[in-house]
Amino acid sequence: MTDEVTPSAPDERPAAREPIPPDEARRLLDEALADGWVIRVQHDYMAQLTRGRRNLEFHVDLLGAISITEKALTPAQDSGRLMAWVLLLVSFLLVLAIASALGWLN
Repeated sequence: MTDEVTPSAPDERPAAREPIPPDEARRLLDEALADGWVIRVQHDYMAQLTRGRRNLEFHVDLLGAISITEKALTPAQDSGRLMAWVLLLVSFLLVLAIASALGWLN
């Protein structure tokens, strides 16, 4: 008595999708980016934007799905804005002091 071995059924898993190339990911990002936002960081699969007190992050996964995350400003951005305002104010006061010393404000 011989046992016959029957081959198993072919693998019926769905075929894996091929990852999208970087230029296709960049095209998808360019279509999804909102107008009026300042681009902080951007590469083929990700972009970080900022406007006002909000940040947007766009991520394109390897299959082409886009996810968008909205966040508040980071502490580094807040302190950077404060430093910029302080520097602007100090510069203005310095210009006023120099103009007064030269007699241009009489």
